[in-house]
Amino acid sequence: MATLIRMPEVAAGATEIVLSKWLVAPGSQVKVGDIIAEMETEKAVVDYAADTEGTVHKILVADGASVEVGSPIIVLLAAGEDASAGDALMGGAPTAPAEVAPVAPQVSSPVVAQSPVVAQSPVVPEAPVVPEVPATDGSRVFVSPIVRKLGRESNVDFAKIIGTGPAGRIVRRDLENYLASGDAVAVTTSPAAPILAPSIPSPTVGSEVAKLEHSSGYVTVPHTGMRRAIARRLTESKSTVPHFYLTADCKVDVLLELRKSINESSPVKISVNDFVVKAVAAALMDVPEANVIWNPDAMLKFESVDLAIAVSTEGGLLTPVIRGVEKRQLSNLSQAISEAAGRARAGKLRQEELEGGSFAVTNLGMFGTKEFSAILNPPQSGILAVGAASPRAIVDEGQIVVASIMTVTLSADHRAVDGALAAQWLAAFVKRIENPLSMLI
Repeated sequence: MATLIRMPEVAAGATEIVLSKWLVAPGSQVKVGDIIAEMETEKAVVDYAADTEGTVHKILVADGASVEVGSPIIVLLAAGEDASAGDALMGGAPTAPAEVAPVAPQVSSPVVAQSPVVAQSPVVPEAPVVPEVPATDGSRVFVSPIVRKLGRESNVDFAKIIGTGPAGRIVRRDLENYLASGDAVAVTTSPAAPILAPSIPSPTVGSEVAKLEHSSGYVTVPHTGMRRAIARRLTESKSTVPHFYLTADCKVDVLLELRKSINESSPVKISVNDFVVKAVAAALMDVPEANVIWNPDAMLKFESVDLAIAVSTEGGLLTPVIRGVEKRQLSNLSQAISEAAGRARAGKLRQEELEGGSFAVTNLGMFGTKEFSAILNPPQSGILAVGAASPRAIVDEGQIVVASIMTVTLSADHRAVDGALAAQWLAAFVKRIENPLSMLI
């Protein structure tokens, strides 16, 4: 029986996905597990594997198109079927749930993903109906439901927008770009009965209107998909995860001397952040009860240490996950972090590289920041915010001396990690970072 594959939701809360590149063509034979397309989420590229086998009858979406979740993207023919079966399916014949096969992301790591993957249930909802709205010239314009609602709120004439979705459909990105361009002109829906604007009180010196009249100019910068994803996830984290914070000062003179000695002879240059990441992993092995994440049904306790490393990119913050940090030599760890950061800045990270991990590290020391607190990235239960190492006066054995001090702040999920456990872990981290040779033996 011919199979219609629809665009799945590959990132939490995503309504549109960019189909970056098809890896099959009409007539191609597809087996279960074959990678048939590359999709771009707001932060990464996802490989999609076929959930059913067959012959590609027709590709419904072009490379680079933005597709709403649930929209048809490709039709497969079963063995022995001819083109008429695929044409009948595309022609509006009722599609039974068993005929609709979702495409599942290819995820290599068994670690729990931060973003939910596509369910493999045989029951798949029908694709959203694409409504038609009349244009000013009497023609029909295809508009997605959410765009139709947003456009009506702004009285937008859809005939002036060029759609980039399937079959020229206007999707949300088209509307946002149109509104941001400044070409949008409000369209009244009833010329015989003009809409009267509500009366606005005269502005006073302290009113918002007066402030706007005397404010400096500004430029409207439309939100990117990545920025929306960051805003959504961080808002969700601060709203639903009970954060608490612990701070410690670390004396790092020995670490800085050891790093200098290593870099004088090693072809791989080691950074302070490399030592920090290694110390975080060592502390999680010292206090394995902290290497956990919260799950509504049970706590998930990990045997290995997978750490997310915060990387600043032009579009926003990305957190590639480095696997098995506790088993890596310092030089290997440094290379892995540098390579992941480079691909993050080049926009070449894959979705599975952003998934998993129980803990994260974010470092603003290179900007001279003394200390700060970070927001958790669910489902991770901890994130260590690292400040700059700087000379400070401290008391050592009753004497005031100058030492290089680095302040770190632990943000923890109180559902998974209690205060005493967090304090125990932070003490283990300080011990490791102040005795760096213990991480090399």
